[in-house]
Amino acid sequence: MAQNISLSLVMTIAQEDWPNLKRFAVDNKLLPAASPLEDRVVFMGDSITQGWLDYGYPELFKNYPYINRGISGQTTPQMLLRFRADVLNLQPKIVVILAGINDIAGNTGPSTLKMIQDNIISMVQLAQANSIKVILSSILPADRFTWQPGINPADAVIQMNAFLKTYAKNHRCYYLDYYSSLVNESKGMIERYSEDGVHPTIAGYKVMTPLVLEAINEVVQKQN
Repeated sequence: MAQNISLSLVMTIAQEDWPNLKRFAVDNKLLPAASPLEDRVVFMGDSITQGWLDYGYPELFKNYPYINRGISGQTTPQMLLRFRADVLNLQPKIVVILAGINDIAGNTGPSTLKMIQDNIISMVQLAQANSIKVILSSILPADRFTWQPGINPADAVIQMNAFLKTYAKNHRCYYLDYYSSLVNESKGMIERYSEDGVHPTIAGYKVMTPLVLEAINEVVQKQN
């Protein structure tokens, strides 16, 4: 009886594909091998990263050798589980990591800031062990979740960004500060940059895009 329950649980977990490895499985397989002359960049993240491709500035992934691997709703443990398939195996020179807001919202269960930090550290370590440069992005300002009305994430976001900035400085990462350009006086996002307080509008992405391009250019220049 216990064996049947265990088998059923394993099958259910496998069917659910919690990290959503199947999302990019075909795309990853069809992607040509990276050229030594190609400054390939993978963007790893959640809906904010996915939104760049969906509506924010899709040309970013057509005009440059950039690959979008954002999945809406994801938390850092899910990203960590798919990091090998969706980042390492694609052999980029740079990975841009933007993660953590959904952990603070509790999308996949309760999460402490230490848990988020550890997952991000693990992604950085995996990248650096494979000679991939890391751009660590600040979490965007947020003072509410429309899907979790009882949580005010503003102070947690500030604490996480302080950690990310310090960690990046001490571990050879580039810290990409979106927060300062998007924040309002109440520690949320400026209204024209977000309709729901979390996800950028097209205007928000217009602020973010030159910042990430500048970051990538600086990292590439240091490599060459």
